[in-house]
Amino acid sequence: MSIENNFTEEMLDVDLQRRQHEYENAQPQTNQKKEKKIMEQKNNNREQLKKMYFEYELTPEDVFKHQHYVILTRSGIEKIMAKSNIDVKFEVIKCESNFAAVKAISKKGDETMETFGSAIKGASYKDGNTNSWYVLEMAEKRALARAVLKLLNLYEIGVKSEDESDSYVK
Repeated sequence: MSIENNFTEEMLDVDLQRRQHEYENAQPQTNQKKEKKIMEQKNNNREQLKKMYFEYELTPEDVFKHQHYVILTRSGIEKIMAKSNIDVKFEVIKCESNFAAVKAISKKGDETMETFGSAIKGASYKDGNTNSWYVLEMAEKRALARAVLKLLNLYEIGVKSEDESDSYVK
């Protein structure tokens, strides 16, 4: 082996060791940066939730904590809708004895948002997404809640409506 080849291999070994060291030392910093960013986002969300609570004059009856989300009750959605001057119109997309789908078109100033709500009553509770035979009304409630939450970007901070799932109960 020539001196030149030997030198090149040694340099590659040194470079490889340097890169390995940099990678290993960068990983904890990257994880720390991710953790810091997550904590900052959680704090920001917490501040936005506080602001929402006071801005819309919500009470403990209007909101509760679920395992992963903040859940707004029907009264909370309606308070937010009234305080924000949101107008919502509905279109029935489909209505059957055990299934309904409703489109909600919400408007606040020049901003418009369209979304849907649905409800299905299965043969048993496990087959559907509601325990009620009032599927059209449930679909309308879900569409309304989604329209308000989406128009105000409240999903982004972890807010959901109790109407969206029968599992979101106080």
